[in-house]
Amino acid sequence: MPKKAIIVGGGIGGLAAAVHLQASDWDVEVRERAPAPPGTGTSLGLWPGALRALDQLGVGRTAREQARPAARGNFLRADGRLIGNVDFAGLRRRTGDTVHVIARPALLTTLTAALDGGALRYGHHVTDVRALTDCCDVVIAADGLRSRARSVLFGEAYRPRYSGVTAWHGTVDLDTEAISETWGQRARFGVTPRAGGHSNWFACAPAPERIPAPGGDLAALHRHFGSWHPGVRQVLDRVAEGGGSGISRNDLYDLAGPLPSYASGRIALIGDAAHAMTPDLGRGACEALIDGVTLARELTARTRVEDALNAYDAARRRPTQRLARAARLMNRAVHTSRPLAPVRNAAMRCFLAVSRPPA
Repeated sequence: MPKKAIIVGGGIGGLAAAVHLQASDWDVEVRERAPAPPGTGTSLGLWPGALRALDQLGVGRTAREQARPAARGNFLRADGRLIGNVDFAGLRRRTGDTVHVIARPALLTTLTAALDGGALRYGHHVTDVRALTDCCDVVIAADGLRSRARSVLFGEAYRPRYSGVTAWHGTVDLDTEAISETWGQRARFGVTPRAGGHSNWFACAPAPERIPAPGGDLAALHRHFGSWHPGVRQVLDRVAEGGGSGISRNDLYDLAGPLPSYASGRIALIGDAAHAMTPDLGRGACEALIDGVTLARELTARTRVEDALNAYDAARRRPTQRLARAARLMNRAVHTSRPLAPVRNAAMRCFLAVSRPPA
């Protein structure tokens, strides 16, 4: 009789675990609280480690076909002068791959297509993951930033914490091959390529939590970024042409403290449920993918579920918590006040010159 896994959450990490386990003859059930798959969404960067995880699932080629490789990565000042470049050529020499940018719905569709029909069930809200252990061998909690499973298992000390920064984002009809990020006074603006001759953009600035921007989001974007270099203004002009209707806004959070473990009994946490981080390093989705594949690999390689969860925790907790700390420090550094901005830029220039981006 095959072992059974119930996965709470049908996002990137949960689906990755499901695909791997099902391919290893596990009985898999994914319970997703949303009523249907998302029809829209911006893009995310897949670093080589995440692409290798997709290769292990047998969907790496499909994901690459739907993605767009980034030709360059640039950090700029608000006046357009260069801070430094990300060494994507060196990344390719070192790993055989570069960063690929893919729309989140496209990646979710790719992972879902690799599952047998009926495994993914929408409209299922789980309130207490502990109750599920009676009907399966393992429960995988992949229920995101505001994880109910995390609260049930570890308490409110590990709740989401507001970073003090909000983010606007959207898509514009503008073709680009490079990932660029512009840093100004306590704010930043980024552009990433997207398939079909489009680009995703994002903009971050300090703001009160959950408070609408005075005058609306489009006015806030022009207040913060309207005097920046032409590349930023060109994107804002395209956003304005649509009347600002394509603007989404999300406050940025991470966890109030690092979890003491990613496992409890026969329950494991992956992705944002385990290590929600601010998006400053662009690694959240990548780490969720790697979590899902690592956990599934341990479960299929070991007889005892508890041993597999301990091995997963040992493999993933320290590196992901280091990334979460680094993302938090980056968030604070980028949104520093004017007197420290030149020091911040110089430090980033040195870092890009002497270090290698994590794969």
